[in-house]
Amino acid sequence: MTELYGDKHRALQDEFETRKLADRLEEMIVKDEISEEEQAFIESRMMFFLSTIDHNGQPTVSYKGGAQGFVKVVDKTTIAFPAYDGNGMFYSVGNIQQTAKVGLLFIDFETPHRIRFHGEATVSKDDPLMADYKEAELIVRVKLSKLWVNCPRYIHHYELKEVSRYVPEQNEKTPLAGWKRVDLVQDVLPPKDQGRPEKEGGVITMEQWIDDVHKGEG
Repeated sequence: MTELYGDKHRALQDEFETRKLADRLEEMIVKDEISEEEQAFIESRMMFFLSTIDHNGQPTVSYKGGAQGFVKVVDKTTIAFPAYDGNGMFYSVGNIQQTAKVGLLFIDFETPHRIRFHGEATVSKDDPLMADYKEAELIVRVKLSKLWVNCPRYIHHYELKEVSRYVPEQNEKTPLAGWKRVDLVQDVLPPKDQGRPEKEGGVITMEQWIDDVHKGEG
């Protein structure tokens, strides 16, 4: 048995008479290595949810998206993915450097399926995988502690309409994020973005950007 369950889990399992079921599921599905089938699934995903823990012990969850294959299985116990340009807060990667423990949830909404992936992460700007990702600012590597397939029963069925135009592509210029055109942030943009708003649609107000977001154009 792994250390998957604590006292509170056990108390609830006993209350609802599921302890034996929980133990059997742990025996059946919890793994400490990535199989070929799980590798294929993980590397086919264009998004996942990343849970990290901040310096106050507060967990948070963020959405991470990219082109198919942007999450790589490096070996049977390690995955890696790029940290692209964000909002400058570096919240997820900062949390990783602070506490390391992460949880990832990979979901297929078209053929309902999901995998939970728990581990400890590191962040580097000198990782050799930097060369594999256009516009990556950092590479995150996650060392697996445990993974398991989750029941897909409550996954709603969605189909991909289109890939985000902000996902970096090798032969295309990545557009400037819409919020970086907002007038209130012009004086604090990092050097790499200064001057771009005027060249890429012009400076806008916060209200205009919110209106774009509501129209799905942000």
